[in-house]
This record gives sequence, C-alpha cells and structure tokens, in this order.
Amino acid sequence: MPLLSPNQDHADMAAGILVGAPPDLLEMYAYWQRKRGARPMPARGDLEPAEIKRLLPGMLLVDVLRAPDGTVDFVYRLVGTREVEMRGQDPTGKHVAHAFYGASAAAVIACYSRVVEARLPFLDDDCYHLPGQEWSPFATIYLPLSKDGAEVNMVLVYTSFRWIAGGWSPDSSASAG
Repeated sequence: MPLLSPNQDHADMAAGILVGAPPDLLEMYAYWQRKRGARPMPARGDLEPAEIKRLLPGMLLVDVLRAPDGTVDFVYRLVGTREVEMRGQDPTGKHVAHAFYGASAAAVIACYSRVVEARLPFLDDDCYHLPGQEWSPFATIYLPLSKDGAEVNMVLVYTSFRWIAGGWSPDSSASAG
C-alpha cells in the first residue's frame, strides 16, 4: 500500500506501483495530476464534475477536520452512488470513524491519515469485501486536496470495482470475471 510520488509518475510506474492498476483508477489519478499542475495538490474548486462524469459513482470527498489540540477527524462530504450501493447506506455527513467501509475504523482512518500527513496520494490495493457481494473493490486511490496548497483539507477517494462471479466470500478464491 504505497504512497505515490506525483512529481515522478515514471518512478511510480517503474516501481510497479501503478502497473496493472485499473484504467478508471489511472484516469482519476491522471485527472488529479492535470488539476494540480505544478502545485503539490489541487483545490476542491479545481475539480469539474462534468469532466469526470463517468467516474463520479465511485468517488468520495472527505473533509479533513482539525481540532485545536491537533487531532484530525474525517467526515464524508460527498459519496458516489456506486459507493452508497456497495455500503448499503449513504454515509454523507457522517464521521468516517462511525460510517467506514473497511475491515476496521482504525484501518480506514489510517489511510486518510497517511495522505494528510504525507500530503501525497496513496494507493490501497488491500480492499475490503462484504460476503455475498457480486462486486468487489479492486483498488482505491486517496488523493489530497488543499485550498492553500500546503495543508490537506479534503481527500478525494476513488475506488475501482470489479465483478466477482457468484459473489465473494472469505473462503473463496473467485477471480474477477
């Protein structure tokens, strides 16, 4: 589960980090790259939903909330329709710690925290599956957004899904169809 080096796309590819990544996930990463330009990360205002319309169902925007004591919390601001369907509920407006989709709240929050601390994209290919689902996350990319160019105030998350024939269960080794 590596951090990405957005100023060194070729290094990420050479290291195998993005090799074999799903095309839609690569498309989201390339879009983020274009929007950031020469800056470390783009702002939320740089994103144009009409430009990424086909990717919106798998996208989340998560606010980064900083308390005076330095602690960080995460709240779902926008959750795409495919994400809502996978979760079985719409977590918009809820704290990630209370409405997470993953093995544990700690594991999910660690992904967000890693992006906030490093101010770099993060690729998570250790995806969580609910038994019986016919779709499975393939990989998730966490992309930092910043209104001041220095501090992450939002995280754009995109998950690429794959079809699992016959559903998925912890005991199965079903492959994508």
